[in-house]
Amino acid sequence: MAEILGLGLTHYPGLFMREQHVTYFLRQTLAKGGVPDHLRSPEHWPEPMRREWSNDRGARHAIEHRERSFKSIRALRQALDDFRPDLLLIWGDDQYENFIEDIVPPFCAYILDEMASRPFSNQDLKEFAENIWDEPEDKVFTHRGHPQAARFLVNQLNAQGSSIPYAYRLRYKRGLAHAFINTLLFLDVDRVGFPYPVIPFHVNCYGGDLIRLRGGELRDAETSSEPDPGPPSAASCFDMGAAIARIFRDSRYRVALVASSSWSHAFLTAKHHGLYPDHESDRLRLSDLRSNRLVTWRALEADTIRSAGQQEFLNWICLAGAMAELGRKVEVLDYIETYVMNSDKCFALFPA
Repeated sequence: MAEILGLGLTHYPGLFMREQHVTYFLRQTLAKGGVPDHLRSPEHWPEPMRREWSNDRGARHAIEHRERSFKSIRALRQALDDFRPDLLLIWGDDQYENFIEDIVPPFCAYILDEMASRPFSNQDLKEFAENIWDEPEDKVFTHRGHPQAARFLVNQLNAQGSSIPYAYRLRYKRGLAHAFINTLLFLDVDRVGFPYPVIPFHVNCYGGDLIRLRGGELRDAETSSEPDPGPPSAASCFDMGAAIARIFRDSRYRVALVASSSWSHAFLTAKHHGLYPDHESDRLRLSDLRSNRLVTWRALEADTIRSAGQQEFLNWICLAGAMAELGRKVEVLDYIETYVMNSDKCFALFPA
């Protein structure tokens, strides 16, 4: 019986952006036409949002938000180092990066020897190129894969009736999709090196909307009488996580299973005109997590997830399925609500 560690964190790019740029997402929302006129002025925002925005457009709050997030991430890295895994499997989404019009798989396991990524090479947006580590735009980060374990996983899923797509190469010009590379950057926030092999496991959190809009904003997506195909259901994600946990539990590998995403995203929360996340829905998910009622996430309906801006929460539902299968109990390291940093964040550890 192999040991399995569970980790949950965010891949929010604002954590590596300079503080003067972190409210980019909110400023973009305000610059577009979807916000009512009276909400374009901070004086009409919720009081906590006005405090975060303050007189510096959120810069001071961005620093506090980053320091608090990195405190939890450092604790997760320590748990990872103490565990000494043979590999990490990371559930993450793709936003018109590796998967475009020719195929949009619900899940996909990457069978790779090595992954080279250039996360700061967005020359069109200096907000994403300038980073807290002062890494150059052309900096290449190389991570090892674990093709043998990835093949083993796919073969076992096939044998159990859960056949999934798999890929032998990355096609995105920057390498790993941001959900994966940002997670790896954060787990090495202090730049001590990252020695552990990785299996990126894609979850199609957004369905076909994002593809048709070529990575555009989802709230403008419904232009057809027949909507684009949706993402896999919460039940499918939960069951996939459970299947992966069973396979690795009975294997020879020590595995860290990692879910990477923020929870509700402001720019996906239409009920708030894209200005701030759905804190109420996130608190319900948090209550389930703290009470170890993970199976309740399996029954979440697509409309519930979408209306709360929780599309990327499907990554966490995969982790929930795995941890429920193993009977693990959670340690919530921190939960951070924010109005101007685009998304609520949770950091969780499921000890081996």
